[in-house]
Amino acid sequence: MKIALAQLNYHIGNFEANMRKIIEQIDAAQNQGAQLVVFAELAISGYPPRDFLEFDDFIEKCNQSVNEIAQHCNGIAAIVGSPRSNPSLKGKRLHNAALLLADGKVQQQANKTLLPNYDVFDEYRYFEPNHHFQLVEFQGLKIALTICEDLWNVDDVPMYRINPMDELMPLAPDLIINIAASPFHDRQYELRKNVLSKNAQKYQLPIIYVNHVGAQTELLFDGGSLFMNAQGEIVERAPFFEEHLLMIDITKIRSTFNDKTQHHIALIHDALVMGIKNYFGKLGFKKAILGLSGGIDSAVTLALAAKALGAENTEVLLLPSQYSSDHSINDALQLAQNLNVKHHIVPIQEAYQSFETTLQPYFQGLPFGLAEENLQARIRGVYLMAFSNKFGHILLNTSNKSEAAVGYGTLYGDMNGGLSVLGDLYKTQVFELARYINRETEIIPINTIIKPPSAELRPDQKDSDSLPDYEILDQILFAYIEERKGPSEIAAMGFDKPLVDRVLRLVNTNEYKRHQSPPILRVSSKAFGMGRRMPIVGKYLN
Repeated sequence: MKIALAQLNYHIGNFEANMRKIIEQIDAAQNQGAQLVVFAELAISGYPPRDFLEFDDFIEKCNQSVNEIAQHCNGIAAIVGSPRSNPSLKGKRLHNAALLLADGKVQQQANKTLLPNYDVFDEYRYFEPNHHFQLVEFQGLKIALTICEDLWNVDDVPMYRINPMDELMPLAPDLIINIAASPFHDRQYELRKNVLSKNAQKYQLPIIYVNHVGAQTELLFDGGSLFMNAQGEIVERAPFFEEHLLMIDITKIRSTFNDKTQHHIALIHDALVMGIKNYFGKLGFKKAILGLSGGIDSAVTLALAAKALGAENTEVLLLPSQYSSDHSINDALQLAQNLNVKHHIVPIQEAYQSFETTLQPYFQGLPFGLAEENLQARIRGVYLMAFSNKFGHILLNTSNKSEAAVGYGTLYGDMNGGLSVLGDLYKTQVFELARYINRETEIIPINTIIKPPSAELRPDQKDSDSLPDYEILDQILFAYIEERKGPSEIAAMGFDKPLVDRVLRLVNTNEYKRHQSPPILRVSSKAFGMGRRMPIVGKYLN
């Protein structure tokens, strides 16, 4: 039997576009001789639909789309994910369902059992878990149809939760088909592959796995849909970060697949480029603007934006002050020229002096300090937002995760923006990404990469004046944020205890700033924003 795996980039709530894509792939699969084509979890609505699921009209449009797609399933069947009403009077009003469409109508339905409610997931808010287990039968093939459950580690499913595959195995399935919405992070592919392989070996069944591709604001989906044999070996796999129709023959289970996975920094690069491109495309925007300082963060952001949107759709402002070094201005100009992006030099010194004059009666006798430094950042933010408003450009935020973690940024200044590109990358990763961008030719000036980081808001300022070296800081932050280690555990790793306490105190007391940040493209297992829900006024190491 030939089965097609349709790995598509859906748009949440865009029923017409999603339906058109699905029908096109059904036709393409049929033309290539497939008997069945498989789409991803909640393909009809896009993932995650969140509180759209609370609107009756939204669910009705999902149902209408399913019915129209079913009309195209003649001579070929399709498995597609969609929210469906729960006919029971008990529990939540909806199921997260996988539907078998054939002969013009919905033939069978399987509902999701394990509903995640951790990190970026909140499915138990909307859906009733499955309580009835049956196989889906198609042309003599007995299918264990599951929805993302096979990405749960078989050893980690809590005892109080029902493991759907354990319930389905007594029914003697021939094949597992798992439709999923598994977001990307920099180690996700290896984790996902290992868990699928462990499940295939445990149940001694081949697995078809179909994932989303594309970006839904913060969430990035890498695709990587695959066919795995019962020995846990990949037979075929779709590419990362692009739409693809993968044709497989389930009778051919010998693996000759050479799994040359890209280095994690290459995957991060491709994920961020896709994230920028989809954010603009799905919102209906075309052009981006950002402030180019000559530093590493704005340089990397610009290189990614130009790759995603095209140089002709990317514009930068150079906003020098009296504290800006000549080499920073020159580095910024060189990068703009290397990428052939439109740039303007808009000095802020005159505006800053005007503010100083106005504030002088109130600040008289007080030393130069944080207020004056932040004033410069906010003037830059005003100029950038003025260009954004006047020309309809989206401002890209250039802050990195290290800065966001410890509050090394100015509200309503350098924290402005419609999208944070690097907000889930630590500073050391930003340098690694810059070197990757320069892997073939020098795009980012080498001086930008090797010079000590500085905000240049006072004479001879360096980031190390206020923060530990990033090599140390980032390790502490990673242990606290990603690994959820407490202060004593981190100190036991060999870090100075007063330094650990200081860093963690900075992270906790700056939560209020992060609540006012733009959405962050997620490339780690624990990003700021929707996946990390911390109290603003908590007293943990404050």
